[in-house]
Amino acid sequence: MDVVIVESPSKAKTINKYLGKGFKVLASYGHVRDLPSKDGSVLPDDDFSMAWDVDPKSQKRLNDIADAVKGAGKLILATDPDREGEAISWHVLEVLNKKKALKGVEVERVVFNAITKNSVLQAMAHPRGLDKELIDAYLARRALDYLVGFTLSPVLWRKLPGARSAGRVQSVALRLICDRELEIEAFRAQEYWTIETDLKTSSGAPFVARIVSLDGKKLDKFDIPDKATADSIVQRIRSSHFKVKSVESKPTRRNPYPPFTTSTLQQEASRKLGFSASRTMQIAQRLYEGIEIDGETTGLITYMRTDGVQIADEAIAQARTVINNEFGEAYLPSAARIYKTKAKNAQEAHEAIRPTDLARLPKHVAKRLDDDQRRLYELVWNRTIASQMESVQLERTTIEIEADEQQIGLRATGSVIVFDGFLRLYQEGRDDDAEGEEGGRLPKVAAGDKVGLHDVRADQHFTEPPPRFTEATLVKRMEELSIGRPSTYASTLQTLRDRTYVHMDKGRFIPDDKGRLVTAFLENFFTRYVEYDFTADLEEKLDKVSAGELDWKQVLREFWVDFTGAVSEAMELRITEVLDRLNDVLGPHVFPDKGDGSDPRKCPACDDGRLSLKVGKFGAFVGCSNYPECRFTRQLTVGADGEAASGDRVLGVDPDSGKPVIVKTGRFGPYIQLGEPEEKGDKPKRSGIPKALGVTAANIDLEKALMLLALPREVGLHPETGLMITAGLGRFGPFVLHDGTYANLETPEEVFTIGLNRAVTEIAEKKARGGKPRGPKALRELGPHPEGGKPVQIMDGKYGPYVKHDKTNATLPKDADIEKVTLAEAVELIAAREAQGGGGKKKKPAKKAAPAKKAAAKKADAPEGDEPVKKAAAKKPAAKKKAPAKKTAAKKPAAKAKPKPRASAAAD
Repeated sequence: MDVVIVESPSKAKTINKYLGKGFKVLASYGHVRDLPSKDGSVLPDDDFSMAWDVDPKSQKRLNDIADAVKGAGKLILATDPDREGEAISWHVLEVLNKKKALKGVEVERVVFNAITKNSVLQAMAHPRGLDKELIDAYLARRALDYLVGFTLSPVLWRKLPGARSAGRVQSVALRLICDRELEIEAFRAQEYWTIETDLKTSSGAPFVARIVSLDGKKLDKFDIPDKATADSIVQRIRSSHFKVKSVESKPTRRNPYPPFTTSTLQQEASRKLGFSASRTMQIAQRLYEGIEIDGETTGLITYMRTDGVQIADEAIAQARTVINNEFGEAYLPSAARIYKTKAKNAQEAHEAIRPTDLARLPKHVAKRLDDDQRRLYELVWNRTIASQMESVQLERTTIEIEADEQQIGLRATGSVIVFDGFLRLYQEGRDDDAEGEEGGRLPKVAAGDKVGLHDVRADQHFTEPPPRFTEATLVKRMEELSIGRPSTYASTLQTLRDRTYVHMDKGRFIPDDKGRLVTAFLENFFTRYVEYDFTADLEEKLDKVSAGELDWKQVLREFWVDFTGAVSEAMELRITEVLDRLNDVLGPHVFPDKGDGSDPRKCPACDDGRLSLKVGKFGAFVGCSNYPECRFTRQLTVGADGEAASGDRVLGVDPDSGKPVIVKTGRFGPYIQLGEPEEKGDKPKRSGIPKALGVTAANIDLEKALMLLALPREVGLHPETGLMITAGLGRFGPFVLHDGTYANLETPEEVFTIGLNRAVTEIAEKKARGGKPRGPKALRELGPHPEGGKPVQIMDGKYGPYVKHDKTNATLPKDADIEKVTLAEAVELIAAREAQGGGGKKKKPAKKAAPAKKAAAKKADAPEGDEPVKKAAAKKPAAKKKAPAKKTAAKKPAAKAKPKPRASAAAD
């Protein structure tokens, strides 16, 4: 019996069917080891030795693999055909060697680019050894990401409290977003005018021409700056007679786009389908792993992490057959198109993303796929077929027109498709800032022909700021600058959102204040490490490592010497020095000019105080220099929802007390306050503005503010106890309270409207549940789990919707549409959660010493590298390992157990 190792259980089942009874296929469930999220996992002083850790779930699977390998004829490592796949195979092999489970067992490595029977059997017939250079590249990247994260992040924590982490690629991607925002803020619109004429030929055929020269000078974009200039030119045109100076027509061709790489698939899926990068990769993964066709699970597309644009010869031949059959011989070029990858590292440039069988038209599989899968498969199929189709043939015509009496030059341009070629099937989506196509067909004219003037118009324009990045344009820009690798873009962008460094508005990235602070700090104190050229140069070195041209440890040594020097300098900075520098750098953003000549940093609450950036436990805010005498604070800037971020706003007067009702903004957000403190130590009545109420600091009115200040509200006396029931807004949301029993309400509005009968019922139901809160509500039933039979549900959780099966809960991606989530997607999320150790059964070890709590909290906020972000996070359950140890600490044999010395060594 030969043992085969793949990554996912669905692949294991499929490949076991292909290989038959002589093979046992087991899944590793992704990475089995990772660097523990603590100091000392990479030791630069020990020649960059790395201490790998196996989480409990992976330990069980590795034990199963070790048991299966004993007595096996061969161990065949068949993980994914990329750097991460090579690394997983290496990790499995390292663990098995430590367990001494490979005595007499031959080890082979096979890779296949598609999960089809033919691809798998072909791969099994051509095994190879592990790719040492690819593993070295993985080790170098993992070490770099760890060292940057665990060295730079503590600097941020100490010098810029509230900042979460920094990363080798993450921080540079964030800088791109912040730099674009600076461009937008610094932008000043410039007026310019264009002049177009409606002309007609002697036969009456109309066409449009625009002015391009005046008085012998070519007109540039801003040469007509205002209405007066435009009007004078219009008058000159109206008094002129025109004739054709020249006509030039020339044929041109547009060649099709190459098949998809990882980044171009992410870009096009974003433009055409509205998918985020992470969503695209999730759907592509399912298409790669396949669906059941004729009783056999078959992958629909090739491996989706690739830099390559070339496709296999047999796929090209198949594409040409499909083109001939579906579109006709006219759309088939005389020779096959051969695309060459631009990736610098050929070892990581696999075949492009394409359907495994191009004869499998989208309409043939549409009924077996959900809507998102169908749309992505169709996109991949169309792009692949189009890449082998005939070019588009166009005729581009330019007509130059001149005035008889004055030096005025007009030009008409047109572009006509003579043969549509690949455009019959596929046209690439366009970014908002992409240039449009030229005009259509022009009438037949010849040099010397007179043309009549029908109308002339001048149009005013203003330049526009550069657009904010979408996922598509940001991925494109990162690839252009050689920042990171396309296979990691999805996780990098998700990390920026998870860290609340950025947020999305209408599909575009907007940096949050926390992100801008981090970027400004890094640009000023770690300039070199967020420079685009430096990051690209480092990527090139890592590519050379995987090509066998550089030693990976030498790359680390060169990086580490300079990096540690920069960190040491930054650690010596005082926080006041950091804030002074950031006040200068971010001044226009945090303290914008008021437009009245006044000092934008003057404190609005006292006469002589100046506003400045300050940092607290929960991050940065703006405060007065006269603290503690003046306690004025505000958030840094206007929020994403338009809430006012500076100054106070009086809504009106409370009719009962006669005091002003004021909207204020503190470091924790906007709130309502009744009056001002009359003497030191007074605490005026305050109320937060709950987002769920549907109002913001910018639009709240006096009536709503008084309602909030009146809380808690007396609902009535309980009929049995005679005690008052009150309704209010608390830390955990809206509630009713009676005799120490809180019952949660569903919406804040109910606090103001709930009656006595309903309140009594809610209190009674809470007591009937033994004081436990109401459980989460099921939003959708997806059906029974294919392996357990128990239902899989989408639940409405406190922090958003999630999927649930038995005792396992898995968070849904932020961009997931709960109405479109399928059972297969939910099962995959649940399996991934279980693989990370999240089975929902380990909640007992809560009582621990205070230091342990701090360690757990620190671990939860631990920095992560760019490539293995999710891998480091998956280690959280490992921190809970020590909880059961407390129970066994009293037992002497347990004190001698092997894991304990190893754990203490790691801690040292």
